[in-house]
Amino acid sequence: MTVADKKLAAKIYLYLAALFITSLVVSNLIFQKFFYWYPFNIKVFGENLFEISVGLLPYPLTFLITDAISEIYGKKKANQVVIAGIFASVFSLGIIYISKSVPATSWSHVNDDTFTHVFGNAPLAVLASMLAYLFAQFIDIHLYHFWKKLTKGKHLWLRNNFSTFASQIVDTVSVITLLSFFEIIPWDKYVGLIAAGVIFKVLVAFVDTPFLYLIVYLFRKRFGLKIGEEIDLDDYSENLSPS
Repeated sequence: MTVADKKLAAKIYLYLAALFITSLVVSNLIFQKFFYWYPFNIKVFGENLFEISVGLLPYPLTFLITDAISEIYGKKKANQVVIAGIFASVFSLGIIYISKSVPATSWSHVNDDTFTHVFGNAPLAVLASMLAYLFAQFIDIHLYHFWKKLTKGKHLWLRNNFSTFASQIVDTVSVITLLSFFEIIPWDKYVGLIAAGVIFKVLVAFVDTPFLYLIVYLFRKRFGLKIGEEIDLDDYSENLSPS
C-alpha cells in the first residue's frame, strides 16, 4: 500500500472510532426511555416482546463497527477502540455528576428536579453498562478472530453473527441484572426485558450482516486487500516517526 492509502485508511479508522464512541455514550444517556416496537403482538414472561430501551437503538452499531474494524484493521485496533469507548463513558459520567451538583438558575428551561429525574440514574447506568459492555465487547472481538482464524478468513457471515450473538447475550443479561440490582429497573420485568433485548439484538445482527459485507467489500476493493488480509496502521505510524 502507498503512503496515501495508509493515510486514508487511518482517517477512516478515526471516523469509525468516532461513530463507535458516539453511539456508546449516547446509548448510555438515553437508556431511561422505553418504547414498544410491535411487529408481532407477542408477550414473553408477561412482557411485550419488543418493549425495549431506546438505548438499544444505537448500541448494536457499536458491534457492527468493532466487527468491521476487526476484519480490516485487526484485533489490536478493535481493542483500542473499545478502551477508548470506556474512557469516553467514564468522562461522560464525570460531566453528568458535575452537572447535577451545580444549581440551576431560576430562568433555566431545565430545573434541578427535571435534570436529576432524567439523568439522575445515568452514572449508575453508565457504570453498569461499562462493566457489561467491556466484557461483551472483548468477548465479541476474541470470538470474531477465533472464527476468522478457524475459517482462514472465509465465511464472514459466520464470524459476524456467532461472535455478536454470544456477546450480545452476555451484554444483555449483565446490564439488565446490574440495573435491576441498582433498582433502576424493577425485578418483575427482569426476564421479559432480557428476552426482548436478546431477541432484538439477534435480529439486528442478522440485519447488519449485509452492511458488514458491503463495508468489507468496499475496503478490499479500494485498498486491494485479499481475503483475511488486514491493514497495519502501526506500520504506517512507525514510517511517519522521525528516525
